[in-house]
Amino acid sequence: MIRLAANFNPGKPNTRTPEVAPALSPDALSISQQKTVQFILQFVVTLGICPYLMPGVGVPLRYRTEFGAVVQDVVCLDAAPDATRRLYTSCRALLNVAEHTSLGSLIFCHHFGDIAAGLCQLGFCPTKSKLLTPAEEVLTEEERTLSRGALRDMLDQVYQPLAVRELLILQGGPPQSCTDVKTQLRCRAPAWLRRLCGQLLSERLMRPNGVQAVVRGILEGAGAGAAGGSDAEVMAADWKKCDLIAKILASCPQQSLSPESYYKDICPQVLDLFHFQDKLTARQFQRVATTTFITLSRERPQLAAKYLLQPVLAPLHRCLNTAEIPESYRVPGTILVTEEELCRCIEDVFKVYVIGNEPLTVLMDSLLPVLGVLFLLYCFTKQSVSHIRSLCQEILLWILGKLERKKAIASLKGFAGLDKAVPSLHSLCQFRVATQGGIMITIKEAISDEDEDEALYQKVSSEQDQVEHLGDLLSLCQECGLSGDFFIFCLKELTHVATENEAELKTKPFSSKSLLELEQHQTLLVEGQEQKLLVLQLMVVLCERMSEQIFTNITQVVDFVAATLQRACASLAHQAESTVESQTLSMSMGLVAVILGGAVQLKSSDFAVLKQLLPLLEKVSNTYPDPVIQELAVDLRITISTHGAFATEAVSMAAQSTLNKKDSEGKIEEPQQSSHERHTDVAHSHLEQQQSHGIAPQPGLQSDAPVTPQGVNEPSTTTNQKSGSITTEQLQEVLLSAYDPQIPTRAAALRTLSCWIEQREAKALEMQEKLLKIFLENLEHEDTFVYLSAIQGVALLSDVYPEKILPDLLAQYDSSKDEHTPETRMKVGEVLMRIVRALGDMVSKYREPLIHTFLRGVRDPDGAHRASSLANLGELCQRLDFLLGSVVHEVTACLIAVAKTDSEVQVRRAAIHVIVLLLRGLSQKATEVLSDVLKDLYHLLKHVVRLEPDDVAKLHAQLALEELDDIMKNFLFPPRKLEKKIVVLP
Repeated sequence: MIRLAANFNPGKPNTRTPEVAPALSPDALSISQQKTVQFILQFVVTLGICPYLMPGVGVPLRYRTEFGAVVQDVVCLDAAPDATRRLYTSCRALLNVAEHTSLGSLIFCHHFGDIAAGLCQLGFCPTKSKLLTPAEEVLTEEERTLSRGALRDMLDQVYQPLAVRELLILQGGPPQSCTDVKTQLRCRAPAWLRRLCGQLLSERLMRPNGVQAVVRGILEGAGAGAAGGSDAEVMAADWKKCDLIAKILASCPQQSLSPESYYKDICPQVLDLFHFQDKLTARQFQRVATTTFITLSRERPQLAAKYLLQPVLAPLHRCLNTAEIPESYRVPGTILVTEEELCRCIEDVFKVYVIGNEPLTVLMDSLLPVLGVLFLLYCFTKQSVSHIRSLCQEILLWILGKLERKKAIASLKGFAGLDKAVPSLHSLCQFRVATQGGIMITIKEAISDEDEDEALYQKVSSEQDQVEHLGDLLSLCQECGLSGDFFIFCLKELTHVATENEAELKTKPFSSKSLLELEQHQTLLVEGQEQKLLVLQLMVVLCERMSEQIFTNITQVVDFVAATLQRACASLAHQAESTVESQTLSMSMGLVAVILGGAVQLKSSDFAVLKQLLPLLEKVSNTYPDPVIQELAVDLRITISTHGAFATEAVSMAAQSTLNKKDSEGKIEEPQQSSHERHTDVAHSHLEQQQSHGIAPQPGLQSDAPVTPQGVNEPSTTTNQKSGSITTEQLQEVLLSAYDPQIPTRAAALRTLSCWIEQREAKALEMQEKLLKIFLENLEHEDTFVYLSAIQGVALLSDVYPEKILPDLLAQYDSSKDEHTPETRMKVGEVLMRIVRALGDMVSKYREPLIHTFLRGVRDPDGAHRASSLANLGELCQRLDFLLGSVVHEVTACLIAVAKTDSEVQVRRAAIHVIVLLLRGLSQKATEVLSDVLKDLYHLLKHVVRLEPDDVAKLHAQLALEELDDIMKNFLFPPRKLEKKIVVLP
């Protein structure tokens, strides 16, 4: 038996059986017992607390349930004992019971607000104690003190977000205009209770983790807490609540010793809100943190810089070349910034700066010193896959776009290595790939003599890569004009490089210098050569990366020409004239001639900018040896000085020569043909950019009288011509008339081209791209007769070649205000509406790009463009029928959001009109196509009829309801059809 007992080895017990479960505590309640206790607690609170609360304290009983209203009327407040004594007895009894663990959770979870309201009234309600004798007082001072202490103890024990939420309910909202007396009592809490709740909320906020408690207390009521659900997504879009929390957190309470001590405790908790991993609450917490960050930076910039920005940017400041690295961290291989710290820093900066999108001075000044490190980090991420690459790029693009132009250029100089004074990465630090796939900053390893060549190669390669990455970054900054300004800066630096006197850098005789001076001189010489090579490399990269749209305004073009003229004058001063310099000078002066020749619509302010070229042109006219360039410089000075009132033949010829060179560079072969007279130089220059057949101009020839081509002069005859009857000369004449300055001639030419397209003339259709360009350029004309003719032409051309033309029109319609004026985009919208109508059932083939473009247009900042997009969306949906099914939810959500939230009346009208068109177009098919969203559309229409202030929008909604009413009547009660059925029996 002893051996058997010794060899006994039982198996492992199954942890999933009920027998292995841990035993419950003796005081645990079953589910049925918990229900019984809850009934009893509800009975006690309903009869012992709620009826005795003062008006405005807590939520009145009559507004909770119908039974509560009955109880409120039955309770007699004048009967003995006094109502205050009854309230005190009930609250003390419930608090005594709540000391038990199992019962306390039930009491506080369901009745915390009522008990807190009772204790507030018992302990803090002002009384006329001075007029009462001790025998007449209902509660003694000791009992009031006990009530105050019990309230604070209870607030400290419960779940803090619950305490915050209940205190906010007790405090009530702002004053409201309530006509009903009962509603007025419910809406407004007493002044002493509001002050008390404000004080208690401030105490909750200043506790450890108080910020999180306040945020959760406010947000959990909207479904953003542990329960979550669909309401959490609604809360994610509620910026008003986030702004409210941010204002609460940014306001220093009166209980705080000083604002600095308050923000010192609060700011670390605000930063912790950025780092929540719970997906359900992370979005809300991050929005609150971002809004608080921005609000505090706006109202308390010094404290925000000290307690918010410094901790966030600390990992980047730690590795700056201006920072002192302690000796203990100088050991090679030491991790200066961990992977987690660097990743968290970049993500926080992205959330605050890019998502917050508030270019405050304190934010810009704080980020400016670490831009060099941020750019080097961006360059390092380009070497491999990294999730923070896009974040670094967005941060750099945002800060460069928001900075003043001088500061932005100075930062770019530091990125390129042209300005060593800009803070950058410490010479001892380097970026390395971390074990988890991120990036960390470590101390460099010591370089041995054998590795010096390899280190030099790595240094040169990294500098080249930095210039390449800078070019990629600048290619994304062309719209804001930063790329053009930096290009002009580099061009000016190139002028200094090209004209620098090498004799000044030559060393003096060795006898007059010490070895130290010689070494310093050689160092300066090497640095100067490095600067020159760097400028040349920058120019090469910028010329490769930048497109022809690098200059966005006249000022940049003038600066470019001025830099070119300065370089030419400097070359003449140093007697360094070359063929390249002469060609560059001719090109720049030809560019000015093109501008003055009418290629750009100039204003008086533009001529003020052009006058900056007058001293340089005068210097060129006096010093340049080529007489042709001298004459052109004099003529340009005269044209600029007279604001274009007088232009010589030399200016026109220079402009035409420049345009011809541009065409030849665009790979357009232009064989010489017989010359044709043109109406104006500007019209001919526009035409020659498009045509493949050259037309030699007659310089200086202009005509004041309108000249109408044969095809335009007789439109009726042209219309009756058969296909293939037009000649090449007629087509050329009409194309030239499309740029005539006389409005009737131009409009007639556009109408003639439209007729030829409608008749499918082969010669006209062969030039579809040129015709499209002509129509699109005439869309920008201000005269109605011209641009309506252009709209008709584009619509007809799109009907012939929709696959080729429709994507370009959608891209132009979806472009920003900087690329096209709002009027032009509206005209393109009219073209798209005509195309949709013309395509008919074939519009289903282009459903996706059309719907996506119109939905994006609904989010445009311009109200007129939003209304245009909605009108086009209505025309499209009216013709899609059953093909609308896959996107019906997106369209419906868009219409509901616009109709309820848009600030402009015409946009809301358009949204309601889309519903009218949708119901009218679908007719009886609406019950099938809109089956999932028909209820939502009905609720929206009823909402508009009841609450919309605009009468026109109400009328549209009423019309839509009538359409819906007819549809549903026909669906429920279809008309009877008298028909005979013949059934063949087997």
